Amino acid sequence: MTQRSLLPRSIPDDQQIDPAGILAFVDAAEQELDALHSFMVLRHGTVVAEGWWAPYSPDVPHSMFSVSKSFTAIAVGIAVHEGLLGIDDRVIDLLADAAPSSPSENLAAMRVRHLLTMTSGHAVDTVNIPDRDRYPSWEAALLAQPVDLEPGSQFVYDTGATYLLSAILHRLTGGRMLDYLTPRLLKPLGIEGAAWEQSPTGVDTGGWGLAITTEQLAAFGQFVLQRGEWNGEQLVPADWVEAAIAFQVPTVHANTSPDGSLGYGYQFWRGQHGSVRADGAFGQLAIVLAEQDAVVVTTSGVQEIQPLLDLVWRHLLPAFDRPSTASAEDLASRLSSLALPMVGRTVEPGAASVVGRRYRLAANGAGLEAVTVRESSVTLETPLGAILLEWNEEGWRQGSSPLPDGTPKRIESSGGWTTPETLEVRSVYVETPFATTLTLRFEADEVALDFRQNVDFDSTELARTRGRAD
Repeated sequence: MTQRSLLPRSIPDDQQIDPAGILAFVDAAEQELDALHSFMVLRHGTVVAEGWWAPYSPDVPHSMFSVSKSFTAIAVGIAVHEGLLGIDDRVIDLLADAAPSSPSENLAAMRVRHLLTMTSGHAVDTVNIPDRDRYPSWEAALLAQPVDLEPGSQFVYDTGATYLLSAILHRLTGGRMLDYLTPRLLKPLGIEGAAWEQSPTGVDTGGWGLAITTEQLAAFGQFVLQRGEWNGEQLVPADWVEAAIAFQVPTVHANTSPDGSLGYGYQFWRGQHGSVRADGAFGQLAIVLAEQDAVVVTTSGVQEIQPLLDLVWRHLLPAFDRPSTASAEDLASRLSSLALPMVGRTVEPGAASVVGRRYRLAANGAGLEAVTVRESSVTLETPLGAILLEWNEEGWRQGSSPLPDGTPKRIESSGGWTTPETLEVRSVYVETPFATTLTLRFEADEVALDFRQNVDFDSTELARTRGRAD
């Protein structure tokens, strides 16, 4: 069980925040997004509001995606302070064993600062090199890619650049970046149990892959707000944090959204209202508001981040220093009953004869081979093994099942018959932003299957196919 109470608590009124603004934010999130997993609001260093939508809970770590980049930037700052490297060091010198024997002029000009500011000179994000595993390491694969632009000349969001930072620290410290950060940052902040994905050669992925809890992310946001100071100790030089969250490069040519077009620092985004944020795909956010002395944190499963940020600006921001128009008791009551919508049993199944029958499926993108329905479960057969989805009528039912990529993850499922012939099962992967919805429509000896994911970098349709009973 992960430690929870890292930060002091108080009520909104004591920190000059109108609880009505927080209530409005929660209501709008449910009505307009239906995908918030948790949130936390801090002011003057104390938590004034927090909530988790069941089946998400405070102690379960959540995938942070590109929020990981901001932690990597802090790790680089610590290493610079310790004299392990400088931001104007050449990348090919720091990764000499992985560099091409005859580097291009642009590759030779690439510096650590270019990796930090996403101005490496790569014209596209290098993280998804199709054949990177044929190289001896991911860093060798990344350094083998063309550097079409002059380093420093243009912002191009490049998660591969952040991986290179992690690879550099791995070589300089002799081990994982997570191990380097633990005594210098994570332990002082009280962050225990953090996990980070690794490359095949054991290098932390850097630009993604960090998993921590909501409150642990909030502690990191507060640490940034305090410019690297924590409990009277300067964990990271203040000037490094200032540089990391300052405007370093323009982004308007690459991202035209209101909060994506205002510039980039060292692995931090600049935003509206003087905000700075650590920003992860599908709505993992730590928003630092220096003028308000506040931090807002979310975990979620939204396809686009801007609508979530808009709710923060519309409802939370005006609540600072506004007289209270709602009670702290009303807010506490509302936050104690947050839950994602369940499917539940809405009608009696008219297709009772389908229970226990196995339906062989036609070829489909998810590799599903067959489906079997029982009274409160569905079994999906795949080449990698069976996926068992179970539910009950009282609430979410916990299980374990692989994501579509085969990675085992804890799930919570809710299911029921939405029409006499239609069964729907929603499964929430509570350590991630992902949820799946399986819809089965039965007619005679056939079934129509639709399997979708809530968010994705590509298509959210996992499989759409038909099957016939054996």
